[in-house]
Amino acid sequence: MVAYVDTAEPALRAAVSLDGPRELIYRFSTLVRESGSADERTAAREIAARLSSWGVPHTVYEPLLYLSVPQKASVDVVAPQRMTLRAKTPAFSRSTNGTPVRGRVVYAPSASGAPLTDSFDAALPSDVGPLAGRIVLTEGFPSPQKVLALQQHGATAIIFIHPGQAIHEMICTTIWGAPDLDSLPRKPHVAVVSVNRPDGDALVAMAQKGLDVAVHTQLQEGWMRCPVVVAEIRGTEAPEEFVLAHGHVDSWHAGIGDNATGNAALLELARIFWAHRSQLRRTLRIAWWAGHSTGRYAGSTWYADTFALDLVERCVAHMNVDSPGCRWATEYEDISWMPETVDVCQRAIRDATGQASAGERAHRAGDWSFNNLGISGFFMLFSTMPKSLLKAKGYYPVGGCGANIAWHTEDDTLEIFDEGNLLRDLKAYVTTLVRVLNAPVHPLDFRATTREFAHTVAQYQEVAGEMFDLAPVAEELAALEGALDRFAGHSSELGASSVADARVRAANTALRRIARELVLVNFGREDRFRHDPAMPIPPLPDLAAVHQLASGDSAQRGFVQAHLLRGRNRVIWALREARRIAESVV
Repeated sequence: MVAYVDTAEPALRAAVSLDGPRELIYRFSTLVRESGSADERTAAREIAARLSSWGVPHTVYEPLLYLSVPQKASVDVVAPQRMTLRAKTPAFSRSTNGTPVRGRVVYAPSASGAPLTDSFDAALPSDVGPLAGRIVLTEGFPSPQKVLALQQHGATAIIFIHPGQAIHEMICTTIWGAPDLDSLPRKPHVAVVSVNRPDGDALVAMAQKGLDVAVHTQLQEGWMRCPVVVAEIRGTEAPEEFVLAHGHVDSWHAGIGDNATGNAALLELARIFWAHRSQLRRTLRIAWWAGHSTGRYAGSTWYADTFALDLVERCVAHMNVDSPGCRWATEYEDISWMPETVDVCQRAIRDATGQASAGERAHRAGDWSFNNLGISGFFMLFSTMPKSLLKAKGYYPVGGCGANIAWHTEDDTLEIFDEGNLLRDLKAYVTTLVRVLNAPVHPLDFRATTREFAHTVAQYQEVAGEMFDLAPVAEELAALEGALDRFAGHSSELGASSVADARVRAANTALRRIARELVLVNFGREDRFRHDPAMPIPPLPDLAAVHQLASGDSAQRGFVQAHLLRGRNRVIWALREARRIAESVV
């Protein structure tokens, strides 16, 4: 695919200023933007007021979001000695409301049985033993999948040991956005708390000899009205097609690196693109979500649900803006993106900053609430600290703030903000956006997606061996790859055409329809208008059960094969539909 570079880029990059972002970040340092709070509403008004002062069209929605807001927690050691330990409870833990969960503690170390290497996904050992009726002590962050697993093992409460001196604010439900009738049964019904590493080590030592505790949690849970600000800057040639740039306005504590810097970046993008709106071919929407931290992406999910049909029909791609411009974050590594967006993203980052970039499969996180709708996405976290610096500082993995361990703590204050890094990140955002907004043919190369699929299918076939045949998938992939090659050749001939050209419109409609098929089958198990749980989703998830073929007896293997047969049908149908769409244009 021919790389597109827009003539407006130099002027747009030169227009980047830190005056507005700096002012907003310092203002937000005085607010605790907890969802449902007065400070969050103040923050939304600040954003809306600045948009109004420039004349940027925008709407402030006030949806009811289902939130769980932690208020306080503690762990009282009853025996062998009495003491009270500082603790935090994650959003969507069960609230004990003055009637603590009491009991004997059983220590269930993470699978490594050693200091944490992965604070998020450290698994339980396979021989965890009986946990029913016990309070479980384990390492790591209270990830939704681990809380669910321990709950299923019968734990009455869970104490997580965080990897350092700080205790990070978290959320422990697998439910994405507002619960519906299907997902509501997955709502956690155990009390969950976290303690820091020194206190956790002390608890582990006591648990070896017999430890009784009382776990206290208090949370406010329910439907709360929250602000969601959405600006729209209409394009001049194809205004019905749009790109969605978005990030969350709510925070834990002051939340400077997560996500005041992102809020400021989005506002600066609005200012720049509004000032240069005559040079935009497509429409840019910019959204500031509520409910990210206490509603499991409740604001973006509300938007995805409320405007689902509009998004499915007209959204080209979405770009998440979270934790840019943080202290020491000088490199572009571990960036989330979908394979069809990698080329345009890497070229834009290189051309804007002079730096190379590296990424990975998008995580099931970070307001990526549009996967089931089949919308291509790129970015979540952005610039980050070099691996060598992380090692030198002894930092453990966190989910934002440019890898600063102030993430989700009281320490995420103004010192996390780095002006030079934000200026550089903004130029990369501007460059990526203008290329997606203005390229005659959407710069989405689904040949990269099918190459990834082919690699995944080959790996899965090696695992399955003779127990399941994925050759029909491979054959369909080969046919799709040929169709996409022809489609790419056709698209390259349209490189100098107007976005309003009928042939360009047809090609772009086809690309969006191809995305709706391939993104969903790669990043979702649920229906298009539902949301998968907040748990890791493997590539081509309908086929990932090949890893279960070798376990269990022949009856169990039969169940897995039945699952895989249905999954294979779904994947083949998506590939076939994508091929038909591509062939309809060429």
